Amino acid sequence: MGVHRSAAQVKLICGLIAGSDAWLEQGAERLGEAFGPMDLRSDVFPFDATDYYVREMGEGLRRQFVAFARLLDPGELAGIKRRTNAMETEWAQGDPGAKRRRVNLDPGYVTPAKLVLATTKDFAHRIYLGEGIYAEVTLNFRKGGFRHFEWTYLDFVSGRYEAFLLAVRRRLMEQTAGDGHPPD
Repeated sequence: MGVHRSAAQVKLICGLIAGSDAWLEQGAERLGEAFGPMDLRSDVFPFDATDYYVREMGEGLRRQFVAFARLLDPGELAGIKRRTNAMETEWAQGDPGAKRRRVNLDPGYVTPAKLVLATTKDFAHRIYLGEGIYAEVTLNFRKGGFRHFEWTYLDFVSGRYEAFLLAVRRRLMEQTAGDGHPPD
């Protein structure tokens, strides 16, 4: 029989997609206010693996990731996604000339074994968390790197985020002494 125990703490990350560096900066600043200090920040990458958001957000989109210093229980992910969705809505409503969204926020978390992203869209490989939110294991860690699945978004498949995700994983391992639980 299995023994119930609390989940290991995870490292919160958030991907930001926006049409300008100014909106990426404003988004990161707001995320810091909501979820605490950031301890890692990725380079800014062109978001060009898909045109999924172009109609809504415009051309020339960029993506950046941030990671937060505070570790959290993975059960918090649904509430975090709902908060980031509210931020997106607030920014869109705050500018009457804006397209629907100025910033797209994609929260998730890194564990020693995987990257999990939150979404509002159900699909065969996604698990319902509650509050209208699903979770997807987007990448798994094997043989020293992150590996994709058949459903992984193309920009993650490209490997361009690998260095950042490996840095997040290393930082998590330092924070938890490698076992997923904070050191005593």
